[in-house]
Amino acid sequence: MNEHIVKAYDEELTALAGQITEMGGLAEEIVSEAVLTLTRLDADKANEVIAKDARIDKMQTDLEEQAILLIARRQPVAGDLRDIVAALRISNDLERVGDLAKNIAKRVIIISDSVQSKKLTLGVEHLSEMAQMQLKNVLDAYAQRDEEMANLVRERDEEIDALYTSLFRELLTYMMEDPRQISMCAHLLFCAKNIERIGDHATNIAENVYYMERGEMPGSDRPKSDELSAIENGA
Repeated sequence: MNEHIVKAYDEELTALAGQITEMGGLAEEIVSEAVLTLTRLDADKANEVIAKDARIDKMQTDLEEQAILLIARRQPVAGDLRDIVAALRISNDLERVGDLAKNIAKRVIIISDSVQSKKLTLGVEHLSEMAQMQLKNVLDAYAQRDEEMANLVRERDEEIDALYTSLFRELLTYMMEDPRQISMCAHLLFCAKNIERIGDHATNIAENVYYMERGEMPGSDRPKSDELSAIENGA
C-alpha cells in the first residue's frame, strides 16, 4: 500500500512538471507567431495569437489548482516542495510571456494597414531571436534540471538589455529623421519592450531552476544594463 502511495505521488509530481513543459511549448509557439505577425503586419494571424493566449491562462489556472491539491494531500517537504513552488512561479512567468506576446499582436492589428518597412523591423527581429532563444534554453534547463544552463540564461539577460538599448536609440533616430515614421516607430518601441520583458521572464525561470536544485535563489544581483535603466528613467 505504501509503495502504491509513493508511486502515485511521484506520478503527480511528474504530471505537474509535464504541465509546465506543455505550457512552455505553447508560450514559445505564441511568441514565435507574434513576432511573425509583426514582421508581416498580418492582422488575421495576430487575432489567432490573441485567441491562443486564453489557452495559456487556462493552463496556468489548472496548474495552480493541481499544485494546491498536491500540497494539501501530500504535505511535501524539502525538494518536493521546492519543485511545486518553482512550478507555480514558472507558470506565472509563462502566463506573463503569453500576455506580452498578445500585446505585440494587438499592436500589429493597429499598424497592419501601415506601409511595411523591413529596415524598421530588422532590429526588432534580432531582439526577438535572442529572447526566443533564451526562452527555449531555459525551458530545456527546467526539463533537464540543468543548473549550469539556467545560469547561462541568467547571465545573457544583459545582452538582451544592451540590444534593446541600441534598438531604442535606432528607432528614435528614425523618428527624428522622418516624422512620418513616428507612429510606426512608437508602436515598434512598445513591441520591443514587450520582447525585452519576455527575456526578463526567461531569467526569472532560470532563477527558479537554480532554486529547485539549490534550495535558494541566486545570491548575486541579476546582471542588468545601467545604460538601459538610465534611458528608461529619462536620464
